[in-house]
Amino acid sequence: MTYMIGGYAARFQVDKEFGKGKVIQSRASHDPVKLFGGSSTHEMQWAKPVPRVLQTARKATRKPVTRCIRDPKPRQFSSRIRSSRKIPSRQAALGCLFALGAGTVFYSGIIGISELHADSPPAPVDFTVEKTPKRSGLSKEDSRDSISSQHVQVRRSWENPGVYCWGSNSGRVAAPDSDENIVRSPRRIEFFDGVLLRDMKLDRDFGVAILENGDLLQWGTGFSPNARQPVATLKGKGLVACEISKDRIIALSKSGNVYSLPVSQDEQSAGPKPDERSWIPFFSNASPISYRRLNPSGLSYSEKISSISSGLEHVLLLTNTGRVFCAASSGEEYPSRGQMGVSGLTWTSRPPGPYDQPHEITTLRGFEITDVATGDYHSLALDREGRVFAFGDNSTGQLGFEPSADSPFIDTPSLLPTQRLYSGTSLSARITGIAAGGSNSFFTVDATRVARPNGDSAAPGIGLGRATADTWSCGLGIYGTLGNGRWTHVQGTPIKVKALSGLYEYDEIANRVVPIRLKRLSVGSTQASATMDNVTHVHAGTSADADSENDTNWGADVLWWGGNEFWQLGTGKRNNVAAPGYIAPLDNAADVAAKGKKKGEKQHRFQITPRHTVTLHGREVSMEQKVECGRGLSAVYSSV
Repeated sequence: MTYMIGGYAARFQVDKEFGKGKVIQSRASHDPVKLFGGSSTHEMQWAKPVPRVLQTARKATRKPVTRCIRDPKPRQFSSRIRSSRKIPSRQAALGCLFALGAGTVFYSGIIGISELHADSPPAPVDFTVEKTPKRSGLSKEDSRDSISSQHVQVRRSWENPGVYCWGSNSGRVAAPDSDENIVRSPRRIEFFDGVLLRDMKLDRDFGVAILENGDLLQWGTGFSPNARQPVATLKGKGLVACEISKDRIIALSKSGNVYSLPVSQDEQSAGPKPDERSWIPFFSNASPISYRRLNPSGLSYSEKISSISSGLEHVLLLTNTGRVFCAASSGEEYPSRGQMGVSGLTWTSRPPGPYDQPHEITTLRGFEITDVATGDYHSLALDREGRVFAFGDNSTGQLGFEPSADSPFIDTPSLLPTQRLYSGTSLSARITGIAAGGSNSFFTVDATRVARPNGDSAAPGIGLGRATADTWSCGLGIYGTLGNGRWTHVQGTPIKVKALSGLYEYDEIANRVVPIRLKRLSVGSTQASATMDNVTHVHAGTSADADSENDTNWGADVLWWGGNEFWQLGTGKRNNVAAPGYIAPLDNAADVAAKGKKKGEKQHRFQITPRHTVTLHGREVSMEQKVECGRGLSAVYSSV
């Protein structure tokens, strides 16, 4: 049943046996009006002339539509009122219409319909416009802090440099003053607050670092069971880099001298101590600790060691002329898996002299080697032309070749066929960087698009200038260290790390799109970290053009993946990660503990501070942050 009330039409369903009625629809007065009686709809035909009181209802029913509402007990009704005899006049028809309306109103009152409800007009959409928080009364630097967490990270790294460490603490390396077995989130080592380092290497049982002045620091139970903070051991040598094996430390000085000393403090005290020259002419005295020198013979006058890299049992020495030497770096076992790169060299076949004397890898003579890298038992060498030579253990495919049960290792440098990585494409590959650790190897590649005559792949290509930066990996993948999102046990053929490949960004200074390369790759025993060479900004507030309160600093992105059995990835969880991902800022745990974490609060990612000259303790110093992935733990330190 439909009524006109206040310009709206309301429709009711009324039970035929005078049951209770209910409003089933309401609509504006310009919609068609249907009259319902019982369980059927009756369409009324209008006669002319129509009284004024019904004109509104007639306008609303110009296009009558017949609809039926099903009753629990269906009954047959005609869809049109019929009469067996002819109605003689209009007055009789109008009388019937008024009678029907009056009866309906009467019955409506009986069955208790006291209110009529009509659809209200749609309510306006409620929305809120987010506004930038007011920063009135704040300095420009405070405003920048409130805008960007990356700006806060950069500022903190300049104001309070130091070392953050996390992961295994069974040897009191991640937290020397704590007896916890695991450090689950990045934590500052108090001893290094305000200290700049030249290099750092980490093992579960001992840690090694080189101070800004070139002295060597050691700590951990592997050094001394009673050590609760780092202790300076090898002093006055002007050290610039360090490596570690199972039980020894290999250190490189600025002058090119290489030193090998035991990790244990007791062995340093009890072992043979070489004589050292004094500043007094013709006078020398014994060194306070035991160490050995690893200086290759046959170097030219200006030739010196410029880089070192060590596995668990061997070390590679690279000279500034591109020659490569190898030596035993452990006092426990002699290298026996081909990682020295000298065919047939074993403990029994070694030449007379010290067991750790350097040997030149003659197979690489004639190639200008620019970089070397070592895993636990394998080695890589990169030359200036972008070619990679691999040798050593290949039981999990870490050399880039499919492993063979008959030949588990390769004892001579073998050229890695990198062009097969881009076979069938119009790209020419050149390896730009190498990294290794544990049982894994990584290669960064610049692939340039070229055009070859008649599509001949053997013909020299014409460079088209467009370069793509890719990262490839091989070796053990059961911990997710390959970074390809899979848990592959053995990966002999290098596979692309998609999260670190084919990345571009717009350089506002160069006004062009540039590929994003890797600046540094650190590989531990099972985990890895990549520091991206993306565009950074560290000049906010240093000039008139960069003095806006909205101009903030930001650093380089850092991604982590691989084994996480000791929480060494810094994700706050223990599960291994098979694809590179971000972690929270280093001070996030301390900030959450101090301020609390709001529900739904957005979490920011950690970014590393690039090299920049800052004022520290009243002096100008060029510094940056670096990542170090060790054996079961990781660290970020401030480096000069």
